[in-house]
Amino acid sequence: MWLTGRLVPDHKTIADFRKDNGTAIRRVCARFIALCRTMGLLTQANVAIDGSKFKAVNNRDKNFTRAKMDRRMAQIEESVARYLQQLDTADRQEPSEALKTKTSRLKEKIEKLKEEMQRLEILKVKMLATPDQQISLTDPDSRSMATSGRGSGVVGYNVQVAVDTAHHLIVTHEVTNVGTDRSQLAHVAKETKATLEVESLDVVADRGYFSSEEILACEKTGITVTLPKPMTSNSKAEGRFGKQDFRYVAEEDVYMCPAGERLAYHYTTEENGLVLRRYWTNACQSCAIKHNCTTGKERRITRWEHEHILEAVQRRLDEHPEKMRQRRETVEHPFGTIKARMGATHFLMKTLPRVAAEMALHVLAYNLTRVMNIMGTQPLLAAMRA
Repeated sequence: MWLTGRLVPDHKTIADFRKDNGTAIRRVCARFIALCRTMGLLTQANVAIDGSKFKAVNNRDKNFTRAKMDRRMAQIEESVARYLQQLDTADRQEPSEALKTKTSRLKEKIEKLKEEMQRLEILKVKMLATPDQQISLTDPDSRSMATSGRGSGVVGYNVQVAVDTAHHLIVTHEVTNVGTDRSQLAHVAKETKATLEVESLDVVADRGYFSSEEILACEKTGITVTLPKPMTSNSKAEGRFGKQDFRYVAEEDVYMCPAGERLAYHYTTEENGLVLRRYWTNACQSCAIKHNCTTGKERRITRWEHEHILEAVQRRLDEHPEKMRQRRETVEHPFGTIKARMGATHFLMKTLPRVAAEMALHVLAYNLTRVMNIMGTQPLLAAMRA
């Protein structure tokens, strides 16, 4: 600082550098991971995948979904009706200067609300033309997303990361504006496998990633997935037997129920692109524990054509329950560090490509400091020069 006479880059210089060099920043981020691999820091093909919501430069009031738009229009109509009623009341009163002022103020409010309604009508047309029927005015690529806390949704981006379980280095990251993680697993896992240049990869994720098609896509490319299955049926919650209480006998293609009856295969159907097989037995009507099983005529079990893959995932989870703890310890670390460094925990740039460049800079900074903490600054500099 003394040698340069306290000369430092202006904030605009730094902002322009980040804005103008997005592609190069992303390449450096990827190149550093390749360097980590040559240094022997990414020898284990084990990663944890997770997503986290980051706030965008877009106020919640500047984001509209269909429900939010309808709610806002209804509020304006109520306000206009209330002001018109007040004007009617004022017309029946004795004229005075105070009443005249009040009347003109009410007319101004009504006029402003009508202008706002016209603006919302134009916005609604644009919003309904978008694929997800949502519009953001400040950052057009940002989207309204639900978070774990009730009523704590954010308008922002969903950042996906794959973190190495040994050294907690971010191997792959991607910024998306899709609010859920369900469709992200296979893509992020394949990118990670390609980055690590391995034949097989072990991935652990949370229940938000559970999707039959995504798990199948991973299995086909040599990626072993471990994640819990979300409980979507009400049977267990209402005290009845769940599907997991029925045992599948592959040799005979039947299910054995808790009462010892055999549920035979009856027909195949297709739902949402999935080929499903249906099983049931006619012995349910005379079963002594039917009330613990179903409220219908008989209990029916549905089996996906690739159900054995999902059963293997559940088996891995039962054999290694500690993997869920490992996932938390691995993937929450980088997100916590990056958000703490960001301070206000939101992106400063707008639109998806620029936000992706900003995230690449955060990931690069995180990985650099992580490697410095693991092996020291001098060995890292030597490896870079080499």
